[in-house]
Amino acid sequence: MEILETVTFDDAIAFTESIMTKMATGELKSPEITDAIASLVKTKNGARGFFVTYLTSDSTLADNPSPEVITALESSPEIVAELLVKNLAMSAAMALNHRRNGKEDMAQGSDRVRSRSANLIKQLNMPSLFDIAQQLRQSALTGVGHYQEFLQRWRYDSDQKQVIHEALSEILDE
Repeated sequence: MEILETVTFDDAIAFTESIMTKMATGELKSPEITDAIASLVKTKNGARGFFVTYLTSDSTLADNPSPEVITALESSPEIVAELLVKNLAMSAAMALNHRRNGKEDMAQGSDRVRSRSANLIKQLNMPSLFDIAQQLRQSALTGVGHYQEFLQRWRYDSDQKQVIHEALSEILDE
């Protein structure tokens, strides 16, 4: 399964859904899983589509990532690292936002994405993940730095920046 460099975000979502279904039914074998996901995450759209589908899925596949998923993600650290750290940060902030709005079911979905993102970060052998997490945590704490623009673009308030800081501290301080 080779993914084109021009894969769209929507196509990546559909492709990830197909991969996950085939993983769950045993249709895809170990090297095919690794190759398919590695091919997907080598592009930004592919990686974004993979993470949005994999991390939010009702399937339990993302609760205990397989060695094939880990190997595939490790094949593209320059794309995967930042997206995964941002997924952790954004899901932490969104959980707070949903709770403020009385949407506990949506908050629990964001909590699940946060937990799955943190779990993946801990399992990946990717030093850049921790460098990026450290930079984003520092920006969340100080309001300046490399990820200041990211935090401003999403208009995170001080409480959201605090939960982002806490989520990143959980993975950095272990």
